[in-house]
Amino acid sequence: MIDIHRLTLDNGLRLVHHEDTGTQMVALNIVYDVGARDEHPSHTGFAHLFEHLMFGGSLHIPDYDAPLQSAGGENNAWTNNDITNYYLTVPHANVETAFWLESDRMLGLAFSERSLEVQRGVVMEEFKQRCLNQPYGDVGHLIRPLAYQVHPYRWPTIGRELSHIAGATLDEVRTFFYRHYAPNNAVLAVTGHITWEETVRLTEKWFGPIPRREVPVRQLPVEPKQTEERRLTVERPVPLDALFMAFHMCRRNEPDYYAFDILSDLLSNGRSSRLNRHLVQEQKLFSQIDAYISGSRDAGLLHISGRPSAGVPLEEAEAAVRAELEDLRRNPVDERELEKVKNKFEATQVFGNISYLNVATNLAWFELTGRAEDINSETDRYRAVTSDHLHQVADRAFRRENSIVLHYRKTSSPKT
Repeated sequence: MIDIHRLTLDNGLRLVHHEDTGTQMVALNIVYDVGARDEHPSHTGFAHLFEHLMFGGSLHIPDYDAPLQSAGGENNAWTNNDITNYYLTVPHANVETAFWLESDRMLGLAFSERSLEVQRGVVMEEFKQRCLNQPYGDVGHLIRPLAYQVHPYRWPTIGRELSHIAGATLDEVRTFFYRHYAPNNAVLAVTGHITWEETVRLTEKWFGPIPRREVPVRQLPVEPKQTEERRLTVERPVPLDALFMAFHMCRRNEPDYYAFDILSDLLSNGRSSRLNRHLVQEQKLFSQIDAYISGSRDAGLLHISGRPSAGVPLEEAEAAVRAELEDLRRNPVDERELEKVKNKFEATQVFGNISYLNVATNLAWFELTGRAEDINSETDRYRAVTSDHLHQVADRAFRRENSIVLHYRKTSSPKT
C-alpha cells in the first residue's frame, strides 16, 4: 500500500506526494493534460514540439540542463496523444533546485525565433529518421487514419505531416503554451526522500505564485462505431513483409480496459503466450509477433503486429492470427492460463512500484485521470476480470467488422 498525501493550490495545481526513505533521491514528475489529441488537424506535432521547447530555456533560466546537472540531477520527458510528461531526479540535499527549474518553465518559456528554429530542426530531423527513413516507420501514419475517421487520434504524436512543424510560427507556439501549460492543467507528483511538510513548503514557494490560466474545455469529436473491415496494402523497400492489425477497444477508465489488457497478454506476453507458442514456435509462420493495447484515455486500439517467416504469404499469416482470435471468441480461457497472466501483471506492478521514480510517474497519471489512490487498487481491478468477462470482450472486439488490417509488402529497392 502506497501512502499518499495531496493538496490543490489556489492556482489549481494538484500536488500528490509519497515519502520513500529507502532512497537518498527525490523525483518530481509533472504531467500536463495536453497531448496530440488537443492539436488542430492542420497544426499537428505541437505537443511533441513542446516536449523539446520546454528544455530550451525559461523566463529566468536560460539553460535548464546545466543547473540540474550541477545539482547531481537527471531529467527526461515524453509525449503521447493524451498527455505530456516531464520528470527529473535529484539528491534530496539539492531538491529545491528541482522545484525552481520546473516552476520557472511552467511560469513561461523564453520564446525566441532562435529557440524555435533550433528545436523545430531537432523535431523535423526526428520525424525524418523515425517516419521517413526507417523501415516500417510510416505505419502509424497509415494505421491511424484507417482506424479513426474524425477523432484526433488519427494522427501520430510526432505529427501528421512534416510541413506542420516546418510552418509553425512563434505566435502559434506561444499561444499553444499559454493555452495548455498551466498550473490548473497539471499534476505535480513528488516522491522519494522528502517529507510532506517540506514538499508543501517548496511547492507553495515556487509554484504558488504562478497564475491560473484560461484552459479551453476539451470538446473532441466522438469516433463513430466501425461497421465494416478496413484494409490497406502498401509496398515499401523493407527487409520483410509485415502484418499490422488493430481492433477498436474501450476508453482507459472503463472496466473492459482490464480485460483488453489481459487479452493482449494472453496473446503475446512471453514465450508461452498463444501467438508466440502457436504461430512462432509450433507452426513457424512468424519470425516474431506482438500484441499490445494503446491504453489511451479515449477509445483506443488493440494492436497485433508481426513479421511472417520467409515464404509465408501475408494472407496465410493473417488467417492464422484470425484463427487464434476466433478461438478466444468461441472458447473460454482456462483458469490456470488466466491466473498466470494475472500473477505476471501483479509481479510487474509490485516490482515496478519499488522505484520512487516509477511511483512519481504513476501517481501523476492516476491523479490526472481519476485519483492518485487508484494506484493501490490497480491490481485488484485486474484480479476481478473473469474468464466469462474475457469471453464477452473477445467476442465483441475480434469481429471482422471491427478490424483494421495493413499488409506491408516488401518490394525491391529502386536501382541507382
